[in-house]
Amino acid sequence: MVSLTADMSPLHPDRNLAMELVRATEAAAIRSVPFIGRGQKEKADGAAVDAMRAFLTTVNFDGVIVIGEGEKDNAPMLFNGEHVGTGRGPQCDVAVDPIDGTSLTAEGRNNALSVLAVSDRGSMLDASSVFYMDKIVTGPAGVGVVDIRLPVGENIRLLAKALGKPVDELVVSVLNRPRHARLIEEIREAGAGTRLMSDGDVAGGINAARHNARTDMCIGIGGSPEGVATTCAIKALGGHIQGRLWPRDDDEKQRGTDAGLKLDGYVYEADELVTGRNTIFVATGVTNGELVAGVRRDGDFVYTESVVLRGASGTLRRISSEHLTSKWL
Repeated sequence: MVSLTADMSPLHPDRNLAMELVRATEAAAIRSVPFIGRGQKEKADGAAVDAMRAFLTTVNFDGVIVIGEGEKDNAPMLFNGEHVGTGRGPQCDVAVDPIDGTSLTAEGRNNALSVLAVSDRGSMLDASSVFYMDKIVTGPAGVGVVDIRLPVGENIRLLAKALGKPVDELVVSVLNRPRHARLIEEIREAGAGTRLMSDGDVAGGINAARHNARTDMCIGIGGSPEGVATTCAIKALGGHIQGRLWPRDDDEKQRGTDAGLKLDGYVYEADELVTGRNTIFVATGVTNGELVAGVRRDGDFVYTESVVLRGASGTLRRISSEHLTSKWL
């Protein structure tokens, strides 16, 4: 018999760490409130970064940021290689995205999240030298069934069969980008429907893997850091994820090669993106979405909703919190 506490060794991130990380994503989401729908995505992101970093300094773990704000966001804090936490407790790799969907936040649109993910030290793929990744994500039914190397129409038919539903009932999430014009046509030609996302492919990937969600698959080219962070959640959901790095030009390809990344169509499986199942993924809603409700201010209180996914136990927990406005805004 497997012990229910088998995953609670002091060498591993535990339940307490998961709850501490939620405080950091809540803080980032709350501090973004004054900027939601105000067209100021840099200010929203800056406020969220400051809040998340302040809370991470109090968390009892020895964290190294593998996936940070980085060059893409020109960020002075929460950068790749930065140490966070008190330095005591488990040694962890950390992925941060204080706001996944800064444009969504600035425009007041759905599906912006504050995201944190951790795993054992040395287990996260550092794909920071190549910004984009072609990904496929499904729920458990897609494990051993779909493959990113297959044509999208074939993957749709295989997944529909595995799910026991007609192809015309499948819904596929795709970022709405010019580069995906032909992909979107192929999905529709196969008979499936599309859900086009303006931003926020972390939420898109998790929703595709969740039980009873409205989408069945998430595919296409999005951020490679987001792909690694999403993998931490997919491991808790028992879903399927694969990725191929997508350098934009020869210079970026060379940087990836110099960093030891596998390119030229190499398919990274889930256990290469994040090794092992000892992962924690937390997200707090910034704006409303299918995964979580957005942060909401109502007089003397600010309300947040978060999810915590733990790979070791295969659980998804929802946390609804009330915060005194006077303490935050």
